[in-house]
Amino acid sequence: MKNFIVALFCVPLLALTTGVNAQQNYPQRTIRLIVPFAPGGASDFSARIISQALSEELKQSVVIDNKGGAAGNIGMEAAARATPDGYTLFFGNVGTISINPSVFGATLKVKPAEDFIPITKVVDVPSVLVVNSEIPSSTVKEFVNYAKTQKRELNFGSSGSGSLNSLEMLSLMKEAKINMTQVPYKSGAGQAITNLIGGQIDVMFVTLPSAIGYIKSNKIKALAVTSTNRLEQLPSVPTLIEQGYPSRVSSSWQGIFAPRDTPPEIVNTLFTALTKVLAQKSVQEKLATSGTIAAGSPSPEAFGAYVKAETSRWGKAVREIEIELP
Repeated sequence: MKNFIVALFCVPLLALTTGVNAQQNYPQRTIRLIVPFAPGGASDFSARIISQALSEELKQSVVIDNKGGAAGNIGMEAAARATPDGYTLFFGNVGTISINPSVFGATLKVKPAEDFIPITKVVDVPSVLVVNSEIPSSTVKEFVNYAKTQKRELNFGSSGSGSLNSLEMLSLMKEAKINMTQVPYKSGAGQAITNLIGGQIDVMFVTLPSAIGYIKSNKIKALAVTSTNRLEQLPSVPTLIEQGYPSRVSSSWQGIFAPRDTPPEIVNTLFTALTKVLAQKSVQEKLATSGTIAAGSPSPEAFGAYVKAETSRWGKAVREIEIELP
């Protein structure tokens, strides 16, 4: 009987010891990184560069799992419901984490602030304000005046009501006191840019990786970038700050998150590894080829504070503009 009682106490102790060792030896198998968008977009591009370098740093495979749909919500829900053991991570961005909670409201099955642990921001993806090449405007001021004097109402492309690029344009319109009609593209930036070139739409905000090739080939014109400073890839294009819109700084930032209850030791291991990855010149150069900027966080806590501020900012914008549910 005595041996039986001892055995009963040893079982939970063994389980606890095994769990601690697993955390200390993490990772011991393949890590899945859920990207909530289809292959080929800015998120997928950045995730593949970072996952390859992270695999080398951790000495374990990091594989991309593209789960697109519902403005990123399908992939986000899958990541939030995953076992919190460090072997499923989420490649979240400003849209999924900070905008969707306000746009989708109670219909959103995930609460990012509660269901995820922020690990670190990994990249900033600035937007660029582009127009059809036939529009006689080279600055934001000229375009605003052009929009105000046209007999027809201009239209702008977006990746959907409530998306970052939609909010960027609607916020600018409100500040500049102009009216335009939104043309949403569920298929993403590719079709929108094709229509911008063809003149079916007049203007749009779009992430730099999606537009830089068309800008450099003079198929569309860039009026401004949304970054704090001018971009190395487009040094002649001024910022919105330079053109009189100091509050119009934005980025389709992207970061890595873990499901709630992921052990702190694993979060710290991932943060340390990602910090090393983002410091690699080769990673920075690969990201920069398409206008994506490597941008880590000082700590998981700092990234959490940044996410909280972004969620508050874009939640306020959604309420002020009265965005309707897509």
